[in-house]
Amino acid sequence: MVMMLLFVFTIGVFAQDAAGNFSAGTKALTTATEEIAKYVPIVVKLCYAIAGVVAVVGAITVYIAMNNEENDIKKKIMMTVGACIFLIAAAQALPLFFGVTNV
Repeated sequence: MVMMLLFVFTIGVFAQDAAGNFSAGTKALTTATEEIAKYVPIVVKLCYAIAGVVAVVGAITVYIAMNNEENDIKKKIMMTVGACIFLIAAAQALPLFFGVTNV
């Protein structure tokens, strides 16, 4: 019983000793945030490029489906448009997560 109490209080003392100085962790998080923010404009442009490729491939798929007189053309159109809208919305929302204003 005494050993268990001694173990618990020892862990508490270690936690109290290291809890006063957060400058290293704060500095590391700030550096990581700045480095990630540098990639945001590139990722936004990549999302737009992927949306363009999805639109072209979707248009070709819909064209082929219309020529073959398939029944699920509406579904293919809606899936293509939905994917493009999602990618564009994600590209617009991404800078807001990292506080980047000059994209």
